[in-house]
Amino acid sequence: MRAQLRPQGDAEWLSLYIAGRLAATVVAAALLAWGGVGGLDVILLLYGPISTAVLVGWPALRRLPAVWIADALATLGLVVFSDDWRSPFYLMWLASLALPAIHLPLRRAVLLAVGASVVYLAVAVIGGPVPGRLQLVSTETLAIHITLPLLLVSSLAYAADSLRRLSRERLERERLAIQAERRRIAWELHDSAKQRIHAAHLLVSSMQDRVAPDLAGVVGRATIELESASSDMDTSLAELRSPLEGRRLDDALRLRASELAANGKPTVAVHGSAPWLPPLVSAHVYRIACEAIVNALRHADASAIDVQLTGGDHVFAVSVRDDGRGLPIDKRPGATGLRAMHSRAATIGADLVLTNPVDGPGTLVELLVPVDAAEGGPE
Repeated sequence: MRAQLRPQGDAEWLSLYIAGRLAATVVAAALLAWGGVGGLDVILLLYGPISTAVLVGWPALRRLPAVWIADALATLGLVVFSDDWRSPFYLMWLASLALPAIHLPLRRAVLLAVGASVVYLAVAVIGGPVPGRLQLVSTETLAIHITLPLLLVSSLAYAADSLRRLSRERLERERLAIQAERRRIAWELHDSAKQRIHAAHLLVSSMQDRVAPDLAGVVGRATIELESASSDMDTSLAELRSPLEGRRLDDALRLRASELAANGKPTVAVHGSAPWLPPLVSAHVYRIACEAIVNALRHADASAIDVQLTGGDHVFAVSVRDDGRGLPIDKRPGATGLRAMHSRAATIGADLVLTNPVDGPGTLVELLVPVDAAEGGPE
C-alpha cells in the first residue's frame, strides 16, 4: 500500500489541528495583552491565522516535510524573538508539531518528540534573556516546557498509528468477507445454474434433427443462445475473483489494456496513476473502466482509446475516450453493460457521465470518485 504516512479520519484531524493552532494564537494574544501588546506583537500574532489559512487552503502542503520544518522553525523563531523561553508563542510552536506527529510513522514520530524536547531545552539555554543561563523561576516550569513536546507528539502519533492499524484490519476483514462471498456465489453458479444451462443445451441440441423444418431455425437459435449463456457464465465465474489480486489499479488497467490490444490495433493507452482506494472501490473502478474500453472495441469500431487517470485531494477522475462512432441516439435493447457501469458507480458514490466530445468524434466516459468518501485506510 502506498502513502502509509497519511492518517485516517483526515477531516477530523484537520478540525483538531485548526482548533489547536487558533487556540494557541488566542492564548498568545491574551498573554501579550496581559503584559502589554506592542505593534510588532500584533504582526507576529498574525502568523497563526495566516499560516493556518494557507495550510487549510492548500491540502498538499500539509503532507510536505519541508513545510513542517519551515512552520516549526518559524514558530520557534517567534519564541526566540520574544527573549524569554516562557514565551506566549510557546503553544503556537507546540501546535506546529501536530502535522508531522499524525503523518509520520510511530517510530519517526517518537524521534521527533525527543528531538523537539532537546531543541527547546537548547532554546531555553541559549535564547533566553541572559544567553547561556536558564533564568529559572522554578524547576517545575522548565520541566513542563521540556516535557510537553514529548507528551504531545507521542500521544498524537500513537493515536494516529492506532487508527491506521485499525483501518488496515477493517479493510482486511472486508476483503476476506468479499472474497468469501464471491467464492460462495461462484460455487452456487457452477453447481446449479451452469449445470442447468448445460443440461438445457444438451436437450435442445438433441432436438435439432427431430423437429419440423420451420422450427429448425428456432431450435438452432436456441442452441446458440444457450452456448452464449454458458460462455457468459464462465466469464462471470472468472470475474468473481478479485480483479486486482493485490495489484495497483493503474497497473491492472495497463495490463488489461495490453491484453485487449495485443496486436496494437486498436491502440489502448493508459496515462497517469491512481491514488490508494479501498479494495471494493478499486474493484468497481477497474470494472467500469474495463467495460468502457470493451464497449469502445465492440460497439464503436474505435481505432484509438485513451484512458486518463487524474488524482486530486478530493476527487479521483477516470476518463476513457475513443475515436469511434460515438453514442447512439437510442440505447441498444438489453444494454446491460451500461446499466452495470451506472450501478457500480452508484455503489461507490461516484458520478458516471457518458458524452460525445464536442471537439472530435467518439465517446467520452468520465468517472468521478470522491476520494474523501473512499478513504478508509492507508494509501
